[in-house]
Amino acid sequence: MSAAGSLDVAPFAGTANEWDAFGSAQLGWTAFHRYAWRDVITQVHGRECPYLCARDAQGALRGILPLVRLKSAVFGHYLVSMPYLNYGGPLGDDAAIAALCDHADAMARREQVKLLELRSARALPVDLPVSHRKITVVLPLEGGPEAVFGRFKAKLRSQVRRPAKEGVTIKMGADQVDAFYEVFAEHMRDLGTPAQPRAFFRAIASAFGDDVWFATAWLGGKPIACGAGFRWGTEFEITWASSLRAYSKTSANMGLYWALIERCAHEGVTRFNFGRCTPGSATHTFKLQWGGVDEPLWWYAGRGMGEAGTPSPDSAKFRMAVRVWQRLPRAVTDLVGPLVVKNIP
Repeated sequence: MSAAGSLDVAPFAGTANEWDAFGSAQLGWTAFHRYAWRDVITQVHGRECPYLCARDAQGALRGILPLVRLKSAVFGHYLVSMPYLNYGGPLGDDAAIAALCDHADAMARREQVKLLELRSARALPVDLPVSHRKITVVLPLEGGPEAVFGRFKAKLRSQVRRPAKEGVTIKMGADQVDAFYEVFAEHMRDLGTPAQPRAFFRAIASAFGDDVWFATAWLGGKPIACGAGFRWGTEFEITWASSLRAYSKTSANMGLYWALIERCAHEGVTRFNFGRCTPGSATHTFKLQWGGVDEPLWWYAGRGMGEAGTPSPDSAKFRMAVRVWQRLPRAVTDLVGPLVVKNIP
């Protein structure tokens, strides 16, 4: 336990309800701050989750910080909020946020952590180094689905309509998890990147219920594109999306994105978040074509760590491993991938 003025920072020992009730009332709250992630990551990946809180002298919560420890001989030792996801970081008033960051930074230095990374949705009142190496694209959804569709350029409207003409249908629901995974795992293998295990997505579907949406595009009884994401408040983020290259001519992924955007607009969601990407990348260009705007991601590192990043398949260090992975059969990547990916934030 550490004290910062009148605040005590310590491991969180309260209930999930206390955590979520406090967090959901704070600026910067996202689906990725929910306490359920602690159970998902612990159960699926066996990772330690040293969730922290700041309390005042009366014991009332003033701030929370979800942290996950990733440690391996190959990739190193990380403390991340939140790994595998785009947002995290401390929530609360300014004093509590500063106290939580100081505590996490001291813990990282004491434990010789390679990188402490706090993935915030907004700027924080702290003096930690911050990186904007990743951004997101957000599409406003004012006016309902017809108005949103009407603002698309003619080429985009044509691409959105094409899948239906090709016979592609879109299905949504928790019953799409396994179909989603078939597309996702194959797409990730083709990219040369280990995929999260099927158990990860099944656990998410169980933990988050109606707040997580799984969507799959089907053609002739085969899933060919997929997406999954989270709704919180009036925002939805598509966190994972994949499509099979062999069916690219159908534009199934465009139909799938539109189905999710249309559902959001129908249900009163006002911000469609396309998820993180690297500025100037092909993925960034794909997201911008929908008419959204860039928003920076505020990823803070521990003091003295500068803009050190987490492992990336784009790094020259892993280039050979990527090429090898792309040539492996699915049976191998499905077996080995989860053992690798749990160590990569």
